[in-house]
Amino acid sequence: MRYQAPPESAPPPAQRRRWSRRHTATAGLAVAALVASLLTVSSAASAADAVISQGKPATASSAENATFGAQAAVDGNAGTRWASAFSDPQWIQVDLGATASVTQITLNWEAAYGRAFQIQTSADGSAWTNIYSTTTGTGGTQILPVTGSGRYVRLYGTARATAWGYSLFEFQVHGTFGGNPPTGCGTTNAAQGKPATASSTQGAGFPATAAVDGNAGTRWSSAASDPQWIRIDLGSVQNICQVVLQWEAAYGRAFQIQTSNNDATWTNIYSTTTGTGGTQTINVNASARYLRVYGTARGTAYGYSLWELRIFTGTGPTNPPTDPPTGEPVEPTDPRNPNLGSNTFVFDPSTPTSTIQSRLNTIFTQQEENQFGPQRYAVLFKPGNYTADVNLGFFTQVAGLGMSPDDVNLNGHVRAEAFWFGGNATQNFWRAAENLSVTLPAGVSVERWAVSQAAPYRRMHLRGGGNQIQLWNGGDGWSSGGFMADTKIDGMVVSGSQQQWYSRNSEFGSWTGSVWNMVFQGVTGAPPNHFPNPSHTVIPNTPTVREKPFLYVDGSGEYRVFVPALRTNSTGTTWFNKTPAGSSLSLSTFFIVRPGTPVATINLALAQGKNLLFTPGVHHVNQPIQVNRANTVILGLGLATIQADNGTVGMRIADVDGVKVGGIMFEAGATNSPVLMEVGPSGSSADHAANPVSLHDVFFRIGGPGVGRATNTLTVNSDDVIGDHMWLWRADHGDGVGWSVNTADTGLTVNGDDVTMYGLFVEHFQKYQTIWNGERGRTYFYQNEFPYEMPNQASWMNGSTRGYAAYKVNDAVNEHYAIGLGSYCVFTLDESVVAERSFEVPTKPGVRFQNMVTVSLGGQGTINRIINNTGGTARRGAETQYLNNYP
Repeated sequence: MRYQAPPESAPPPAQRRRWSRRHTATAGLAVAALVASLLTVSSAASAADAVISQGKPATASSAENATFGAQAAVDGNAGTRWASAFSDPQWIQVDLGATASVTQITLNWEAAYGRAFQIQTSADGSAWTNIYSTTTGTGGTQILPVTGSGRYVRLYGTARATAWGYSLFEFQVHGTFGGNPPTGCGTTNAAQGKPATASSTQGAGFPATAAVDGNAGTRWSSAASDPQWIRIDLGSVQNICQVVLQWEAAYGRAFQIQTSNNDATWTNIYSTTTGTGGTQTINVNASARYLRVYGTARGTAYGYSLWELRIFTGTGPTNPPTDPPTGEPVEPTDPRNPNLGSNTFVFDPSTPTSTIQSRLNTIFTQQEENQFGPQRYAVLFKPGNYTADVNLGFFTQVAGLGMSPDDVNLNGHVRAEAFWFGGNATQNFWRAAENLSVTLPAGVSVERWAVSQAAPYRRMHLRGGGNQIQLWNGGDGWSSGGFMADTKIDGMVVSGSQQQWYSRNSEFGSWTGSVWNMVFQGVTGAPPNHFPNPSHTVIPNTPTVREKPFLYVDGSGEYRVFVPALRTNSTGTTWFNKTPAGSSLSLSTFFIVRPGTPVATINLALAQGKNLLFTPGVHHVNQPIQVNRANTVILGLGLATIQADNGTVGMRIADVDGVKVGGIMFEAGATNSPVLMEVGPSGSSADHAANPVSLHDVFFRIGGPGVGRATNTLTVNSDDVIGDHMWLWRADHGDGVGWSVNTADTGLTVNGDDVTMYGLFVEHFQKYQTIWNGERGRTYFYQNEFPYEMPNQASWMNGSTRGYAAYKVNDAVNEHYAIGLGSYCVFTLDESVVAERSFEVPTKPGVRFQNMVTVSLGGQGTINRIINNTGGTARRGAETQYLNNYP
C-alpha cells in the first residue's frame, strides 16, 4: 500500500476478510469437524498408500471468492479450504502429473458438504470414469476405498447438503506411481528389519530404522537441508530388481538410488530430478550389498521423509533404466493459428468495433479492483486502425502485434484511472500497455496513465504534439512509481503528484513536474539535469541494454517473436524513424504454456530446445522451471504468474549466455521457498558481456492473495545480467499479510559481477532490501519502502544497529555505482521505530552514489541517515532529506 502524504486523506485500511452470517452459523461445526478430521486423517494416511495429490495443480468449476481457490484443498493445510459457488453441479480436480493407481480418497469437508457426488478418474482430463458414487454423503471426514487409475482425479458434486456450496479443507488422493515388478523379481521385502543409517534425523522419533520396520505408520525424517541420504545394509550381495519408496508429504524432488559392495564406493543405478512423491515404484538392475537413497533437492521446505523403503531381489531387466520422460508430450505450436489460451483476445481490423469495446468493458469491470484475484488477460491487436477506449484494470495487458508501434493505431484511449480508489493511484499496480500507437478523440488532449509499480508503458506512441499524458489521476490523489521505455510522446508528459518515475530510451516533446525522484536516461526531450527541487536526474545515455522481446504478426500472417539486439551508449527509441536491430523467431519454436501444464512438461520442452510463451493465468509449479540452453526466450502474456508451491524455487537459469525473460510475475506459496528465481547457480563465473541474460518487466510478490513466504526473492549469481524494470514486493496489504505471516528476508541479492539494474523497485522486506556482493554493479533508479508493520524497534534490529539498510553493498566490494535513489519509511504500528540508514556501502573511491532522497511519509518513523553516517534525518517536521553525492 502506498502511503498518501497530507493533505490527501489516507486510504482505507487493507480490506479484511468478511465474517459472514454463514460462517458465524457454522463455525462451531467446522472447528469440531476439523479437529476430528486431523485425528482421523493422520491415522488413515499412515495405513493407506501415501497421499499423492498434495501440492499438485488443482482446478475447480468455481470458487466462492479468491480466498477459497481449488489449490487450498491440496495444500496439506487443514486450515485452508476450497469453497464453490452456491449451485449444482460443481467439481474440483487435481492433476497428479503422471498416471497413478488410485486406492483411496480422503475428503475433509467443511460444514458445507456434498450429499451426492462421484469420484472420477481420467487419463486426459476430458473423458471421465466413475470409481465411486454416492447420494448419501455424510460430510465430516470421509475415507473412501477405491480402485482406479488415471492422471486426473475429480470430485463431481451433483447435490449439496446445505444452502451453501461445496467446501473441502482437504481433497486427498492416495495411491502409487509406477508399474509391476519385472519378471523374476521376488515379492519379499529384503530391506525389512535390516540395519539402516542416515545422514541425519529430524529427531529421535524419526530414525532410519523406521523406514525398514514394515510399519507404514512410522517413518524416517531427515533434517531440512540438502543433501541427505538413507542407507540399507542387506547383509550380503544380492540381485536388486525393484525399489519402492513410500514418501510422506516431504519427498525428494531430485535423488539417486545408489549401490555399493564396500559401503565406500557408490554407483548410481537410478537418478531423477522430477520425483513425484507418493509411492514410487522403480525397477532397477544391480548386484550389491548396500543400497542408498541420496537426495539432492527436496520437494518441500521440510526434509526427506519415508514411511517405508522396500527393496526386492531376484532377476530384473537386462539394462539399468533411465529416468523416463514425465509430463504430457510437448505440444507443437501452429505459428499461424496458435492456442494462446482462453484469456487472450486477438482482434483484427475486421472485428466489429462494438465487439471489441464490449470485451474491453467486460474485462475492465472484472479487473478494475481485482488486484489479488487469479484472473489474467491479454488483449492483442493485429496491424491496422481501430476505434477503442482501453481502460486497463489489474492484470491486464494491451499490446499491438505490429513490428512497429505505429503499425497498430487506436483512435481512442489506452489509459489507467484511479477512480476505484478515490482518485488515488498508489495501488494501481500490475498492468501493461505495449507496442501500439494512440490517437486521442477529436477535442480531447489528455491521456491518463495514473499508475504506481509494475505498470510498464513500453514501446508506445502517443500521437499529437498538442496532447499530454498525465502520470496521475489529474487533480486528485497521489501516484507512486512508474516506468516508460522505448516510447515516443509527441506532446508533453505531466507528472503531477507522481512521487517518482523512471524513463529510459524514449522521446518526449517535453516534460513538466517533479516530486522526489524523477530519473531520465537516454531520453530526448528530458528536462534539464537538476537535483533536488526539481528532482530531475538526467543521464545522457544508456550504457548497455536490450529491449524486451515482443510478439508480432508478419505480413504472411505468421506469429513471430522479435528479440531486440543489445545496444550500447544509446539514446531514444529503437523504432521511430529507425529499423529495429535484432532477430526474429517463429512462434513454432515456442512451447505455449497454458495454466495447468505440468512443470515436467515445461522442462521437457526446454530440454528439446523450445522457447516458452506463458498464456495469461496463474501457473503453479512444484519444482523449478530449469532453463539450461543459451538464448532461450521466455515471454509472458497478461502478466502470466508462476506460483512456487510446496517451497520450491520458481525458476532456475543456468550460467549461460543470452537468456531473456519478460512479462512474468513470480508468486510465493504458503510454504517457504529459499528463493523464487535464481539466475545462475552459486559460484557462476562465465563471462557474458557480449550476450548477457536480461530480465524485462519481471515482478515478484510475497503475500496479498494469501500467505506467501520466501527467504530470498531474486538471486543473481551470473555475471553481466541486465535487469530492465523489476518490482520485488513483500505485500503490505491484502490477505496473508503480517510481520510473522508473509515472511521474507531479502528482495534482491546480487553475487555476480558487472550486473546492471535499470528501474529497480524493492519494498517491505524484513532484513536488507537489496544486497550487492558482486563487483562493478550499477543501478540506475532505485525505489524502496521499508517494511511498515514491525511491532517495535526490538523486532527490527541488525545486531546493535537499528533496522536494516534498504541497499547494502558488501564491505569487500571495490567498485559500484548507483544514481537516482529514493528510500521511504512509514512505520504504522510504532512511529518511534528508527532505520539507522537507507544506504550502507564501503567508503572507497570506486564506490559512488549520486542523487539520493529519504522520506518519512507523514512523519511516521525516522530514517536517521541517508548513507552510512552521512545525510540529514528524515523525521516528523523534516520529512524529506536529499544528498547529491557520496563520498
